[in-house]
Amino acid sequence: MSGLGRALISFGIVLVIVGVVLSLSDKLPWLGHLPGDIHIQRGRFSFYFPLTTCIIVSIVISLVAYWIKR
Repeated sequence: MSGLGRALISFGIVLVIVGVVLSLSDKLPWLGHLPGDIHIQRGRFSFYFPLTTCIIVSIVISLVAYWIKR
């Protein structure tokens, strides 16, 4: 049962971190517009894929998960 408790606490911490990032997203206008983010516009078609932003978010999540697991 202690494993379930740890999982719930970890999930709660992740939710708090996501909430803080979403709250501060207005103050971080560069977050979704980094060099390496793909943005294609042709006529009425628009495609946006934040590649660099996804990599940075993945690294941060991996580090947090590593620190929690330790």
